[in-house]
Order: sequence, then structure tokens, then C-alpha cells
Amino acid sequence: MMQLLTLTLLTASAVVFAHDDDHGHCGCGCGSHSEAWVPSFDNLITFGDSYTDENRLNYFINHNGSAPPVGTLLPESTSTPGGGITWDRWVSNYTGAKLYDYAVSGAVCDNNIIYRYIAPINGPFPDVVYEVNAFIADSKYINGTTNTNTLYTDRKSDNTVYSMWISTNDLGSYAFLTDSSLNQTTISDYVDCIYNRFDSIYANGGRYFVLMNTAPLQLSPLYGLPGQGGVAASHYWPDKPANTTEISYKMKEYTTLVNSLFTYRTPYELLIAKRYPGASFAVYDVNSFITDIYNHPSQYLSSPANVTSPYYLCDLTGANCKTASLGLDHYLWYDELHPSQQTDKAIAREFVNVVKGTSKYATYWE
Repeated sequence: MMQLLTLTLLTASAVVFAHDDDHGHCGCGCGSHSEAWVPSFDNLITFGDSYTDENRLNYFINHNGSAPPVGTLLPESTSTPGGGITWDRWVSNYTGAKLYDYAVSGAVCDNNIIYRYIAPINGPFPDVVYEVNAFIADSKYINGTTNTNTLYTDRKSDNTVYSMWISTNDLGSYAFLTDSSLNQTTISDYVDCIYNRFDSIYANGGRYFVLMNTAPLQLSPLYGLPGQGGVAASHYWPDKPANTTEISYKMKEYTTLVNSLFTYRTPYELLIAKRYPGASFAVYDVNSFITDIYNHPSQYLSSPANVTSPYYLCDLTGANCKTASLGLDHYLWYDELHPSQQTDKAIAREFVNVVKGTSKYATYWE
């Protein structure tokens, strides 16, 4: 009861420091953010799934399931699940921060909670557990020739931001949505996994974290309502049941639940449990941001904007794919599940505001 009261008081105190909007506010010690949240934004290290991956899964596929060697910086790529440049690459382009992208398309937080097999690598999609371990190995890498770390040449506690955006495959089909979790695990275990990964990054020097909450998956064609862009079946979910309305509402319930957990657990871990001394967290409400694109598309997409239909659509086998007659910049969704490059550009611009400490879609805690 005392912890609940303390958290209530802390949350109330956050409102005192709120921006003049409905979203962003600061926790204790955060102030008004008249200066940039991050002292110097020189490096961006990202973890997640296909919403963030540039080409890490492609490396696994093209190398018989082998991971990139320790100390390897993968090249840029525009051949991504979103049909172009990813949001994190846009952030790098906009700010000059060096991008280290560990995200893997198809990833979940932990394969011991959700197991998703991919035939080309004869195993599960590499998970965020792998991603964080890969980052740690890279950070400790010593080049045999130079006797230095030639990958991370300028990683400091006050010039590096670590972002985490993982949920799409954890909550969706063949996962929690279809009651497919392992070992009697629940959504709470998935949330635990995320903070456990932050533990490992924090122990390895991370101090500035952006937790991107769950996208409004119920607005995507894969999980959308019938008559509002929702598809009956997809190559992502060829055996999708006919009760599409129930599926869409259940997905909204799950995303709302997870985002509520992020909202209250983050200040608890920082301010009450003291789990990350000296660290700062921003919870980026990308759910509300994408919903705003959906509701006000003319502010983000080229006219005429399309927020319900996918730009790129394949048959149930993943073949016979077709693109829309309008350009990709008119579309919120690239395909049935993935935001388009235009959406990624908007997400990136707001991420830059998050790092500056000025985003109305972010809540800051330290």
C-alpha cells in the first residue's frame, strides 16, 4: 500500500512539471528540459524487430543462420520490411548520430516466451536477448591488429541513446494473441523481459534509454476491423480466423494493457525500486503518435492519404505481390503489418524531439 501511495504521489508530482499538452511530462528531478535531454547525441543503439531492422535478419539468412561476427557494423540498407529507410536510419540522417542497429526482423523479446521458427536459418528468429548480448560482445570487442575497439570508438554514458521497440511479434498472431506462449508465460513475463534487457545494457554503461511503446496494431490491415482496412487473411497469417472484429478488439486490449504497464512501471523502477541509479528514461508514446497520423494524415502523408490499405500486397503464399498506383509517401502502412517509409520518417522526426527533451509524445523519468 505504501509503495502504491508513493507511486501515486510521484505520478502526481510529474503533472506539476508537465508540458502544455496531453502527453509529455517529467518525473522527479527532470525539470523543464530547457536544455537537451541528452548532453550530446553522438550514438544511437537500437533493439527491436522488423519495425527497426535494416538488414540483420538478411545477414542471418544469407550466412546459413550465422550471426554477424563480433565487431561488425552492418551496412545501411533500404531493402527493409517497411519498403525503404527505417526510422532509426532517418534519425541518424537527421542528427548525424552514428547508428548501431541490432534489431532483427521477426524478433520477440525472448524465445523462451514466444518461439517463432524461420526455415532459412533452421531455427527461431533471433530475439532481443540475442540482440543485447550481441551489443555487449561488440562493446567489449578488441581488434587484433589495433588492440582497440574499432566498432565503438566514442561510446560514453552521456552521448549515447539506447532505444527498445519490441512488441509486434510478441503480442500478435502465433504469439499471445493466439495463446501460443511457452512455459505458461504471460504478458507480464514479456514486460519483465524488456526491463531485464535494460538491466544488461545499464550494467554495460547505458544511461539514456528510450522505451518505445506498442504501436496501435489494431489499426494495421493485419489486425484492423472489417470495413476499416482489416484483411480477412494474409501471408503473415494465412489461417486467420473469421472473427476479425474480435481479433481487432483483443489486439487493442493487449496493446493498451502493455502501454499502461510501461507508463506506470518505468517510474516505479527508477524512482521507487531505484533499479537504474543515474539513468534517464523517456517513454516514447509512439502508439499515440501513429494514431495521430491515422486521424490526421494530411499533416504527415502526401495527399490523397491512405491510412487503411497497404501499399504493397501479396497473396496468401507471399507471391504475386502488387504495389498501389499512388506513391509510398501516400500510405501509413507499407504492407499489412509494417509502417511505410513515410511513417518512419515522421516517427524519426518525433524521436529527435524525444532526444531533445521537447516531445509532447514522451514522458521523461530520472
